[in-house]
Amino acid sequence: MTARATSRLPRRNALLFIFITVMINMIGFGVLMPVMPKLIMDVTGEGLSAAAKWGGLLSLAYALMQFVMMPVMGSLSDRFGRRPVLLGSLAAFSLDALLLAVAPSLSVLFVARILAGTFSATYSTANAYIADITPPEKRAANFGLMGAAFGLGFIIGPALGGLIGEEYGHRAPFYAVAGLAFCNFLYGALVLPETNAVDNRRKFSWRRANVFGSFRYFSQYPSILPIAFAIFLFNIGHWAFPAVWAYFAEERFAWTPREIGFSLMAVGLASAVVQGGLTRIIIPQIGERSAAIGGFAIAILAYVAYGLATEGWMIYATIAVGALSGVSGPALQGIMSRTVPADAQGQLQGAMGAITGVSMIIGPLLMTQIFSYFSGAGAVYYLPGAPFLVAATLSSFALLPLRAAFRRIKRPRPAASADAGLR
Repeated sequence: MTARATSRLPRRNALLFIFITVMINMIGFGVLMPVMPKLIMDVTGEGLSAAAKWGGLLSLAYALMQFVMMPVMGSLSDRFGRRPVLLGSLAAFSLDALLLAVAPSLSVLFVARILAGTFSATYSTANAYIADITPPEKRAANFGLMGAAFGLGFIIGPALGGLIGEEYGHRAPFYAVAGLAFCNFLYGALVLPETNAVDNRRKFSWRRANVFGSFRYFSQYPSILPIAFAIFLFNIGHWAFPAVWAYFAEERFAWTPREIGFSLMAVGLASAVVQGGLTRIIIPQIGERSAAIGGFAIAILAYVAYGLATEGWMIYATIAVGALSGVSGPALQGIMSRTVPADAQGQLQGAMGAITGVSMIIGPLLMTQIFSYFSGAGAVYYLPGAPFLVAATLSSFALLPLRAAFRRIKRPRPAASADAGLR
């Protein structure tokens, strides 16, 4: 084996570790969907309606902590390195899943969801790690690989929650997640190298690490502020999926939990195919800007199709086509990461994580209220798919700042060998 090939092994192992880490975090999120209602009813002794109320508040607790901790984790990784932040967060995530498995009361569930929101902040550090080990012209493709990890986690999570929960009880899936996370921690401890060079590190600052400091970060790079706002609007709409999907499918098509689980698996599978494979083909062929705008346009059409669907098969057809909208995220990540310096990659990802956190606070609350208003017994107009139509509207508005940003940011000037793939 040549010295060059040997030097590539740590990088490949590191990329695999990041992929698995993101996937396990998403599995932990997906496991909740089929079993959390029963878990809440178990610890409260109340019915499904009350469980749904508590479930919304638990989601809010999770979102608030994610909002606060994303920029903190990003800045910590800029100061102390990616490795200790990633490994520490993954070990804590394993403990959080174990806590959910044994929770005896609602208050413990709230503690667990707060901790889960904190540990989900590993996404910002994972993205910074990708930026460290990937050349600028290839970052969009590897960000797409992380999207594939999201997709696979979303396939495995609901299936794991439904199958194990049905066979062994609604607490059992959390034991499985805890075991997976701990095994990945051990794997990372063995193979994960540090990628944030000492020369690129900077002092930790609460002004940069707090949420508002992260938003002020965009003032240093005003050219990416419109992109951040576009992503914010798009994300609010995207939360229609986890917030109301199960309720919408049962109300509109009378689907059972098994059928809902299969549909969620289809969403995850389609996302993995697009972001883990097609992204690496589409973005080099049409360019990051065209991929971003085209992805938003496809999402708009897909949301409208979901909202107006009258038959279950229409949902699956829309999932297959709508998954192509997933090329927009990696394309925008690639554009933004190339716009900021190397010593600010972690802070950029932390700031974007904060935007995701705000959208996660607003989106589920907004979408569930819209669903309730248009599907309840006293609905003025019966339209269970209304949240998806609102998502389409938000995504349409997001195109405006996105196009404005592209007019301000100069196109990259790649090397001759890469011209054909990046234009």
